[in-house]
Amino acid sequence: MNRPVLLNDFFDRSSVRHANDTALVFEDQRWTYSQFHEAANRLALALDQLGIQRQDRVAIFLDNCPELAISAYGVMKIGGIFVIANGSIKSAKLRHILKDSGARLLIASAEKSATVNEALEGSIAANIQVIWVGGTVDFPPQAHAQSTMPWDKALAGVDLNDTTVLEAIREKCIDADLAALVYTSGSTGEPKGIMCPHSSMVSAVTSIMQYLEITQNDRIINFLPLSFDYGFYQFLMSYISGATLILERSFVYFHTILERMSQEKVTGLPLVPTAAAMLLKMNDLTKYDLTSLRYITNTGQALPVEYIRKIMSLFPQAKIFCMYGLSECKRVSYLPPDELETHMGSVGKAIPNCETYIIDDDGKEVGPETPGELIVRGANVMRGYWNDPERTARVFRPGRYGNEVELHTGDLFRKDKDGFLYFMGRKDDLIKSRGERIGSEEVENAILSIPGIAEAAVVGVPDEIMGQVIKAYVVLAQSWQLSEREILQQASKRLEPVMTPRFVEIVHSLPRSAHGKVDKKTLLQTYIDSVNTP
Repeated sequence: MNRPVLLNDFFDRSSVRHANDTALVFEDQRWTYSQFHEAANRLALALDQLGIQRQDRVAIFLDNCPELAISAYGVMKIGGIFVIANGSIKSAKLRHILKDSGARLLIASAEKSATVNEALEGSIAANIQVIWVGGTVDFPPQAHAQSTMPWDKALAGVDLNDTTVLEAIREKCIDADLAALVYTSGSTGEPKGIMCPHSSMVSAVTSIMQYLEITQNDRIINFLPLSFDYGFYQFLMSYISGATLILERSFVYFHTILERMSQEKVTGLPLVPTAAAMLLKMNDLTKYDLTSLRYITNTGQALPVEYIRKIMSLFPQAKIFCMYGLSECKRVSYLPPDELETHMGSVGKAIPNCETYIIDDDGKEVGPETPGELIVRGANVMRGYWNDPERTARVFRPGRYGNEVELHTGDLFRKDKDGFLYFMGRKDDLIKSRGERIGSEEVENAILSIPGIAEAAVVGVPDEIMGQVIKAYVVLAQSWQLSEREILQQASKRLEPVMTPRFVEIVHSLPRSAHGKVDKKTLLQTYIDSVNTP
């Protein structure tokens, strides 16, 4: 009898098929598939000894490193649910994630012990055990974790010849079991955990691998946080296909990234707009051998049209995939590279095994060129929000056919006559001026087409007469000098009057979330505070 396929089943197969191939490169470390698999088995057995059971939550509080990827794999092998907390969060948010998820164990960096100690103050620590990566930490008196131990000791204290416990657990697991809780950034309040079953994650990752044509010959670089699902899926795609993942801590020093890409003959480059902006600011890319680059992807936020054109010019041999997705279903759509010129600015059509349509405020499907909310249906739609049935009911609603659940994205889209999707902005981020609804993406693209502008973000600010007017925050390209008045004049030539910014402010940088997205709520609050300050 065929048993349900779990994510870790793919990993196990790769560990056999590609045992001596390089699975992971991190700084001066090179891990083969067999070494990675052995470490995951050791961790899974250690977790079993610590009493972790099927569907227990294990939190992971690490920056990008091999131990983070090993932890996620090991937790799945024991039938548990991994919860990756971004390594940059503060103690209050870590405390919320630990408490909300009901984590029984925390795998954390010893360098972050101060943050962990603060998060574990009081009764929350009563049922939490801690494994420290990179050292041993003694808790202060106010913290009361059940037990702590260093990573090396935890992995060394098991018998690798006795894996029957793992086999027994695997026989009980089904693909409806949760593999992960993915916590949102929490820009609108406390972060919420998205429930990700094996079945949905397998559907999403295999669909993405299909259109990206990932094979064992690929060498994918990832400098995005593994707590960010876009970053984590680079690991999934690499390990499932037998490819090599070149893992970086971050993209703060882009020269280092490019050097590593040249040395490792990288074929796949996942970008977000922030990283794309940094790449385009580089003065001399010719000194790096990037000829092996086969494809470039983007998601998170739409890549501005001007960025796309420049990247196409810099890397003519690479296929560029503009994509759209959100953690509640991982990926929704992609634009085939051969459609870039004819549908510039689009995020394409639904990925394989997924369907989308657009509805108006009354819930009725709309036709071409009519804006509305994007709805997603397919096996890639996740389960809902952990411990939040009310929010789940608002976002994951009954579908058109039978008992299926459809995802109401909260994102505003339009579809052209050929069925290609164009992102217009979040519904709650929509600018309403003079009775018209304005998508921020179109305004930002127009501003970015002005020579000398490297980055742009627009928000709707209150206005007594118009309801809202547009304020643009711009970052100038290196060595360029433009006045705010000149930018307004250029914008007025590119945009209709209702879409033209009323205000422009030149800034050195734009505020970002932990995952690199522009934090528009901070921009708006900064404006409101400046207006209200006497």
